[in-house]
Amino acid sequence: MDMQFGLGHVWQQGDWVIRSVAIILLAMSVASWVVIVLKALALRHHRAQARAVDQFWHSQDFAEGLHKLEPAENNPFYLLALQGREATTHILHLDGEPKRQLHDNLDVSEWVTRALRNTIDDVTARLQSGLVILASVGSTAPFIGLFGTVWGIYHALMGIGAAGAATIDRVAGPIGEALIMTALGLLVAIPAVLGYNALVRGNKALLHKLNRFAHDLHAYFVTGARVGEESAQTSAKVRPIKQA
Repeated sequence: MDMQFGLGHVWQQGDWVIRSVAIILLAMSVASWVVIVLKALALRHHRAQARAVDQFWHSQDFAEGLHKLEPAENNPFYLLALQGREATTHILHLDGEPKRQLHDNLDVSEWVTRALRNTIDDVTARLQSGLVILASVGSTAPFIGLFGTVWGIYHALMGIGAAGAATIDRVAGPIGEALIMTALGLLVAIPAVLGYNALVRGNKALLHKLNRFAHDLHAYFVTGARVGEESAQTSAKVRPIKQA
């Protein structure tokens, strides 16, 4: 039995529409896998960074705590602590700025909350970047493959009609080749959907830890102690920021 049917035969016998559909599906598959791999590696790295939060609260002072958080631009926990400290020192004029500004009318708690919330919003936007590609691939790839199938079946039927014979051997091959496009669409869409769901769950878990850390930082910057059962121990181990 010679290999007259299959992907190679579909590519050779297909017109520019079939080839365009195949190229589009291939590009969508590559893009989705690149996003899945990169986002999964980044999420794994963020989980490792989250484990340093407990060490942060057992530091002798805030500078040591920041160092334990692995200072890096891609560390959301480090950025959160840094922005909270800068907002607190700025609103309390601990940075040596004596001039009164408009934000001085704001409460310290409100000012720190806004700074922490802005940082979390930036981290959330960065975590969600690229997920739109997976959502688009997962929702459109099956229909693109189906379009290729419909187009292939149409041309197969036209060819069979022109030949004047509709035997099984003449129908099964071309129709089967056309259905390959639907299968390719599903093969592209399924990993994209599964990867999207997995990354969304991972991002939610990370944001939950980040929001909990922000809550503790807010209490620390405003009251000088971490809220929780270990607040007494934490306030003794972590040097509070001096209040103006």
